[in-house]
Amino acid sequence: MKVMRLLSSLKHDESERGIFHLGRALVKNEHTSIIISSADEDNELVRRLKRDGNHYHQLHMNKKSWLALLQVVPLRRLIEKYDPDIIHVHSRTPAWILHLALRRARVKRRPKLVSTMYGFYPINKYSQALLDVDTIITVSDSVTDYLKSGLRREELDPRVIKRIYRGVDIRRYPYRHNPSVYWLRHTFAEYPELENKKWLVFPTIIGNEYGQEWLIDILGNLEADFPNIHVIIMDEDYRPSDVAHEDFRQRSNTLGLGDRITYVGSKRNDMREWLSAANIVMALANQPESIGINALQAIHLGTPVIGWDQAAFSEILRPLYPQGLVKKYNANALCKAVRNQLESVTRPEMTNKFTMREMINETLAVYKNLHELALAEEKSVADALAVRRHKKIFGVTDQHNTSKTSINKQTVNKVRLLKDKPKATYSNKDIENTDDA
Repeated sequence: MKVMRLLSSLKHDESERGIFHLGRALVKNEHTSIIISSADEDNELVRRLKRDGNHYHQLHMNKKSWLALLQVVPLRRLIEKYDPDIIHVHSRTPAWILHLALRRARVKRRPKLVSTMYGFYPINKYSQALLDVDTIITVSDSVTDYLKSGLRREELDPRVIKRIYRGVDIRRYPYRHNPSVYWLRHTFAEYPELENKKWLVFPTIIGNEYGQEWLIDILGNLEADFPNIHVIIMDEDYRPSDVAHEDFRQRSNTLGLGDRITYVGSKRNDMREWLSAANIVMALANQPESIGINALQAIHLGTPVIGWDQAAFSEILRPLYPQGLVKKYNANALCKAVRNQLESVTRPEMTNKFTMREMINETLAVYKNLHELALAEEKSVADALAVRRHKKIFGVTDQHNTSKTSINKQTVNKVRLLKDKPKATYSNKDIENTDDA
């Protein structure tokens, strides 16, 4: 089986898409894995893909870029070269390029198409290319419900929409992982204000949709009882021309909370250490979250997570850590949940749900089912052609045999008539007339 996957870019959020794990699983099972993205050939992530046995090609299919249309012909050539059985698109721009490339592609059999919806994309013309496929993979039940209601196609066959949760690599995020002494010393040297504090980690950047304003409510209501709580935000301490960032900084400084907040930057490769060292990880997105990967990683590390009872956070926390769920957008309930956790620590239990292995197996099952369906369709077409050819050949013979049989029947009838005809008889009068002559 040949599987081609199209991505706009290769980023460090590969944990959400399982790019490397899925490619490795395909190669391990003796399938062919082809990955097409805009990353340079000398990129570290690309070298990692090649080491795992993937075939990599660079095509610039950047999101919402008209220049991506220049890649239609190169993509068509790659499709004709590899003749893939499955093509999996991970974003909307590559999906459009794919549909245009397939129009004139000369392949033995049209590949089966798979797309993944990673969020609550607007159901419009731009998203249509992701929907015109054989199977749509959604990353949570909330995305599935959103998709069905948006399309008004609740009658879709369950095989068309398949929910596959994003998974965590439990080898990289083992339960009760502890940061190294070296990392802690380095962190305290860089951020001395963090030592001997209770860490509330906000594992995302600041933005209108991420809910950083709720941190002010927590600090303002709990600082008297818990003077050692400290908020850590995974964002830069200053971003010019960012209204949400500037508003948050001004509000926190005006209320005298600025010294209780530390910004450690967004471009870090030690997220695991921050999540495992945290006392609580906050999941406070104002808009419904489709994946919640940071909360999921924290749960697997054994770190308590407190978040709104909505969308992906509900689907993750309800089976794994229900005490972390808070009635959405309720400041009193949020502060109460944080207080309870700080007073009596209760950690999530070890779980085998929402794992990378589970995600990979379910994705491979989608590929396998589509491949078997394609083979069955091909066999059905071949059988139909064989039957048609059989009828065409043997239909003439049957017609010839029918006419020949008809002729034979006519001959037999004539013979029967001759046999049944009465013999000539002569009367005495006829004999007498003969003698007179």
